Amino acid sequence: MTAAAGRVVAGRYELSTVLGQGGMGQVWTAYDQRLDRRVAVKLLRPDKVAGQDAEELRRRFVRECRVTAQVDHPGLVTVHDAGSEGEELFLVMQYIDGADLAGHLAGHDPYPWQWAVAVAAQLCAVLSAVHAVPIVHRDLKPRNVMVKQDGAVTVLDLGVASVMDADTTRLTHTGTPIGSPAYMAPEQAMGGAVGPYTDLYALGVVLHELLSGDVPFSGSTALGVLHRHLYEPPLPVRRIRPEVPEALEALVLRLLAKDPQHRPASAQEVYEHLEPLLPARGTPSGAALDPARPFLRPHAPWPDRARTPAPQPTPATPVTGTPGQTGIARAVDEVKRLLGEGRVTQAVDILGALLPAAAEQHGAHSPVVRTLRKQYAATLLDDGQYRRALPELRRLADERAAEAGQADPQALRHRYEAAQCLEQLGEPAAALAEYRAVLPYYENQYVAAGGPELAHDVRRRIGHLLLALGDRGAAHDTLARLLHDVEHTHGPGHPLGAEIRRTLQWLGQVRG
Repeated sequence: MTAAAGRVVAGRYELSTVLGQGGMGQVWTAYDQRLDRRVAVKLLRPDKVAGQDAEELRRRFVRECRVTAQVDHPGLVTVHDAGSEGEELFLVMQYIDGADLAGHLAGHDPYPWQWAVAVAAQLCAVLSAVHAVPIVHRDLKPRNVMVKQDGAVTVLDLGVASVMDADTTRLTHTGTPIGSPAYMAPEQAMGGAVGPYTDLYALGVVLHELLSGDVPFSGSTALGVLHRHLYEPPLPVRRIRPEVPEALEALVLRLLAKDPQHRPASAQEVYEHLEPLLPARGTPSGAALDPARPFLRPHAPWPDRARTPAPQPTPATPVTGTPGQTGIARAVDEVKRLLGEGRVTQAVDILGALLPAAAEQHGAHSPVVRTLRKQYAATLLDDGQYRRALPELRRLADERAAEAGQADPQALRHRYEAAQCLEQLGEPAAALAEYRAVLPYYENQYVAAGGPELAHDVRRRIGHLLLALGDRGAAHDTLARLLHDVEHTHGPGHPLGAEIRRTLQWLGQVRG
């Protein structure tokens, strides 16, 4: 099915005019026939993404939309609806009356440095909320940022880059990375693990562009741009704009550090550095599209929000009294039904509310409670709630290892999933240590079921994490040895081998 003016998507959204388009699809203004309002509809083509299974892509798309819709922040575009129709995925969003940041920058040359600070501060507030979930945007750039008429900044496309590429920035069959090379962090360009630090690098590129009028690294080819990201230092902005405060220049250089560990620790930290440079409190001007206008300290991130424990779940279905075996069985059946309908968040809430009562009735270490806790951890993981899943998985791993030994398959699986949580939470060093700890058990085939396959996956993840930590030599050696073993086991045509070979080829080109 092709998009055309007048076409009605999902029986209610009538397409009107094209707002923009790219390799993955189009964005349209549309009319919501049911609620009588203007919306924006993004249409994505799964068949445009090399190497992706269409049904798996649809499943991940819906899951990602569900997770991102839970982020409540005025600096994020509101998601109204999402799904698939025919060969397309669609995302229905709030219509933003304003200009994208790229057009805004082009219309104001030079861009006032106070405006640049105001834009960056608003972006920090958004990223602080997003990273606390945790979600990584992966494609922060001026085209994905809107400046509304009142000067407020709104971020678009949260989660879309993640859907288009499940394992960080995958190379397409043409050898071109998915994403925007001009705004791509070194670890992302090399196919390493991404985290909040990746978005902070992109923020540094955006801030450099606002202050200097150009991105720090440009070139005639994507490979040339990525090579400069990896090896060239950025030009300090005060050499172009001497009026820029020294503290602001220093912050931009920290954000553009090649090593993620040398960047600021969080978006909130960046905000605190920007705050003294924000416009003084007072009456904002009446001019439209002035990004300094909202600042009476509006949407500042909450202190230490990323480290605030998640609230206890509120059950969607009340659990009254102390449930017996029959009550637990009914609740488990309800959870299965909800999961079958894709209502994962409700299933998580029911399990979270059921566990304390079940532990009181049967004992914290009973088989019934152990089964419920495993389902709870697995559901949290599937729902992308990595911060809440991590302690559950660690506890399950420790208890199982104490009973059956460190080489027990279930204990190892829980540790492997805990490492995945650490990876998603933007803790590459901790994830790397955990993967390295479980790898010998899989390599020595202590685990009969799936050992070699899991060993290959763990080694691949180790290689990507080494890239994220800036150790490209070790990453290259790790992936080269893995490629040899994969081809020895499965032959040269295996998909994992092809993926590793592309990454190694890219890595070799850039290093050369």
